[in-house]
Amino acid sequence: MIPKNMRKILGISTGIIMFLAAGGYYYVFVAGAPQLDPPQIEADTGLTFEIKTYKSAAMGSDRTYGLILPPGYAKNPSKHYPVIFLLHGGHGDASAYQDKAAVTSVLHNVYKSNKLPPSIIITPDGNDKRGTSPLWDPQYYDGPNGKIGTAIGSELVKVIKSRYRTLNSPQFWAMGGQSSGGWGAFNIGLRYLDNFNILFSHSGYFIDASGRANSPQYTVKQLSEKDLQRLRAYIDAGVEDEKFLTSSEQFHQLLNSLKIANEFHKFPGGHGIVGADVGWNYWHKHLADSLTYVGKQFKMALGEK
Repeated sequence: MIPKNMRKILGISTGIIMFLAAGGYYYVFVAGAPQLDPPQIEADTGLTFEIKTYKSAAMGSDRTYGLILPPGYAKNPSKHYPVIFLLHGGHGDASAYQDKAAVTSVLHNVYKSNKLPPSIIITPDGNDKRGTSPLWDPQYYDGPNGKIGTAIGSELVKVIKSRYRTLNSPQFWAMGGQSSGGWGAFNIGLRYLDNFNILFSHSGYFIDASGRANSPQYTVKQLSEKDLQRLRAYIDAGVEDEKFLTSSEQFHQLLNSLKIANEFHKFPGGHGIVGADVGWNYWHKHLADSLTYVGKQFKMALGEK
């Protein structure tokens, strides 16, 4: 017979273990980190990833972003370039797209195949004042934990325009992300269409736990006819991510009903920690697809074929 106080201790211990197991499941199989077989960063791409800092009035602190300047940037001082923001998902940071998705390798290949005009790539730190954790996703909106929506959608745009030679029309600015970063790209981007006309999501969702206030499904319905016409969207999701796939497909159907130009794809795989089609391997592989879509939009705006 187990003493009553011992049963209580065992009950509490079991509850803690179950909670940690559930959190671990979410972290590993939903958040998709860590990756046991991450894509490898190619050497000699001619591209350099750097971390930069700026003072954020919106967040009341110094903030960081990753920077990849396009080939030939230094040799062409009179040339201006399109801009692409890439938003990380849960338990990520400004370095995630390089450290986990080998973004310079992807860029090298899409530049070499002429699928994307040379562009300025920015990877913001999307974490709010809580910092990064496997137990929560970044809050890509203005809320009690910081004004991340303003910091990325407005403030950082002004910083990038002041520091680098950008094409300033919103048709030359794109923003996308993976998982919660995909939701964040649409949640922020739809509110700042004067800054970004092209939005994309990999394995994302389209309504936040905070409800309609941060739901691209709701926000997109409030757009003017002018905004509907200038918006361009790319969405994909893995067939193993049932929830993300359903959310992505439903949002694609909503965009179609609003006659918004968009492209949707289902691919093998999804979130996970190991395998050629899961986790950062999925996002590494299909970042080439979204950047190809973005490249088509940039080329049309530039009058190129």
